[in-house]
Amino acid sequence: MEVKQFVTFKIDEHLLGINILLVREINRILDITDVPASRDFVRGLLNLRGQIITVIDLGVRLGRLPRKVTDESHNIILKANNAGLLVDSIGDVVRAYENEIDQPPSNTGGIEEQLISGVVKLKDGLMIILNINSLLNHL
Repeated sequence: MEVKQFVTFKIDEHLLGINILLVREINRILDITDVPASRDFVRGLLNLRGQIITVIDLGVRLGRLPRKVTDESHNIILKANNAGLLVDSIGDVVRAYENEIDQPPSNTGGIEEQLISGVVKLKDGLMIILNINSLLNHL
């Protein structure tokens, strides 16, 4: 049985995760340049060692209010799409066997169903696994 690893992070009260294989790096908030007339969930652009990264406010993309940048805020830079996700805080790496990943329940706290690929039951709650392809589909 294959074990998958997920980088976990918080948006409001939700514990979310994405497959660690999709993540290039995680960094603190760097200078983000606003982009006029961009989609509401695009926070701006980031120059990361000469590469331009589109920073997505994951809170807005998931139907929440815009993120307030704090000392806990981070950018999760993805390997594909030159995209980064602005999140409230970073958690641990969670390991889960494929048979521990369940289909998402019908009530996922207001997050659109197509943005979720599954959930994992943890001892202190649920981790919602995001579908990165769907999430980035409207960039």
